[in-house]
Amino acid sequence: MLLFSGCYIAPWLLQKNPHGLDKPAPAVYHVLMETSKGNMLLEVRREWSPHGADRFYHLVRGGYYNNIRVFRIRARTWAQFGISGDPRFAQAWRNRTFPDDPRVEANVRGTVDFAFKDPNGRTTEVFINLGDNRATHDKEPFVPFAKVIKGMEVADSLYNGYGERSGGGIRGGKQDSVFAYGNAWLDRNFPKLDTIRRTSIISLLYPG
Repeated sequence: MLLFSGCYIAPWLLQKNPHGLDKPAPAVYHVLMETSKGNMLLEVRREWSPHGADRFYHLVRGGYYNNIRVFRIRARTWAQFGISGDPRFAQAWRNRTFPDDPRVEANVRGTVDFAFKDPNGRTTEVFINLGDNRATHDKEPFVPFAKVIKGMEVADSLYNGYGERSGGGIRGGKQDSVFAYGNAWLDRNFPKLDTIRRTSIISLLYPG
């Protein structure tokens, strides 16, 4: 076990070929996302994006998204996160791409996608659609793999005052400092950013 600012991150995430990453995620699973503004609950469906659901499952299971900043937000459009606050893990996963999936679901409010720059180039960064982005995002291969089923008001409240300045997007070419210095750089230069404190896979019990 490794602790980064009090949060668990699995050391196997630093291995070159971690054992078990080829195993598929459950068909449906739920992720509790605890943030500095409150909790969100995500429902992930593998039928929407098998590769995306698998990657997110293993990263959440390993604690990759623990104690990270939500570094890029455009109000009423999207909120992006997914670079580890610990540079060791951020750099280890920066180029670990996975294949594209065909889009099944539309990019409506509350859906969650992996960000990308090049075909088959998705890695760890994801975003929440804060609005209905079908007109723009469905024209490109942005593929929802999950949906926020509780706590969208939390996503709406995340601090958005820095816009593109606090790291920008993958296509903007402004992320080198985030990968190199992690939370230390973001906290020094953009102290108002909100934090995803912990993500965990949980079981929901439905009344029979």
